[in-house]
Amino acid sequence: MFEVETYLRRLGFTEVPEPDAQTLRSLHKNHLMTLAYDSSHFINSFTGFRNVVDIDVDEAFQAIVVGGAGGVCHDLSGLFRRLLAELGYDVSILAASQRWPDGRFGPDFEHTFTGVRLDGETWLVDVGFAGPSYLEPLRVTDEVQHQFGCAYRLTPDGTRHVLERRAATGDWRSVYRFELTARAVSDWDDPRDTAAEQIVKNSLFANTVLRGRATENGQLVLTGRRLLTVENGRETMRTLIDKAEFEGVVKDILAGTGNG
Repeated sequence: MFEVETYLRRLGFTEVPEPDAQTLRSLHKNHLMTLAYDSSHFINSFTGFRNVVDIDVDEAFQAIVVGGAGGVCHDLSGLFRRLLAELGYDVSILAASQRWPDGRFGPDFEHTFTGVRLDGETWLVDVGFAGPSYLEPLRVTDEVQHQFGCAYRLTPDGTRHVLERRAATGDWRSVYRFELTARAVSDWDDPRDTAAEQIVKNSLFANTVLRGRATENGQLVLTGRRLLTVENGRETMRTLIDKAEFEGVVKDILAGTGNG
């Protein structure tokens, strides 16, 4: 059964906080550091977007928050959205298409995250993206925003926004593309999803295990055996050949999901 107090304790809160901007930042970052992204179960169970977006919140809570499992965007964002709503935040479901390795954007509804209306502004809240991405919520604004050595901006693309990220060195890179339109779970029943689902099933994302967790000043992102480490905006990439090292990194990423 979903329990706010248990969830908050898992994220390091001893009392129910006020639903303000600072609380949102702390909850967001603690969530990314504590509950890992892990697609190892998802890649074998994906049967359609509706079946994963329409999560059983109580079941997901028991598995992830209490039981220590990792999750994908639908699980993690669905749980966090419920927590924020219980705390008094004005939340909505948002959908995005990710930038794939070949430069194309995927289907419009392949990724789910959260919009929060707070103090007259809209905030982007995403605890279900393996990374690299933002560790704290981003305001919807024309301004460039900075976090832990990285810069973020939103650029227009017709009716959509493209979220772009720049590390300490290098160029701007797209994270995903989205519309600021509040979605309902039923939106994933659109017939156009049939073709999109087949694309996802055949994609790198659907066939390669993806794991990620935030650290105090960056992120660990493991795609298959390729490890991306981000520290204060500095990125390093290497392939883990040694089996013991690979298993150790997996354990380190998933350690944030333990029951401590």
